[in-house]
Amino acid sequence: MKKIGIASDHAGYEMKEFLVGYLGAMGYEVLDFGTHSPESADYPDYAHPLAEAVERGEVERGIGLCGSGEGMTIALNKHQGIRAGLVWDPEVATLIRRHNNANVIVLPARFVTNDEAVHMLDAYFSAEFEGGRHQKRIDKIPVACK
Repeated sequence: MKKIGIASDHAGYEMKEFLVGYLGAMGYEVLDFGTHSPESADYPDYAHPLAEAVERGEVERGIGLCGSGEGMTIALNKHQGIRAGLVWDPEVATLIRRHNNANVIVLPARFVTNDEAVHMLDAYFSAEFEGGRHQKRIDKIPVACK
C-alpha cells in the first residue's frame, strides 16, 4: 500500500476531505496534514509539514490544495527535496510525473470539480518518471541558488 500525504488550506478543505475518502477506498494510506475545518487558514502552515514528510520519506508522494493552487505550489517548492506541480487537467498531471518527476501534485480547488480532481490524481499516480533527457534537465535545477 502506498502512503500519501495531503494538505490544504480552507479553500481546499472540502475537496481534501472528499479525496481522503477516495484515496482510502483505492487502497492508499493517507496522512492528512490539515487543515481540519473550513475556517480560514494559511496554506504555508500545511504545505511545510507535507513537504517535510515527503523529504523524510514518511510518505511516497503528496497532494496539495488551495484556492488557486499557486500559493501551495510556491510554499512546497521552497523545500529542496520537493518538485511540486500545479495541474488543471489529467494530461498536465501525467506530464508533471513523466517529465518532471514531481513528488507533489497541487490542485486549484476553486477551479476544478471533485470528479476532475479524481481524474487528475488517477493520471498522476499511474504515470512513471521517464528519466533520460528529463533526468538531465532535473539535474540542472540547483539545490540552492546563489
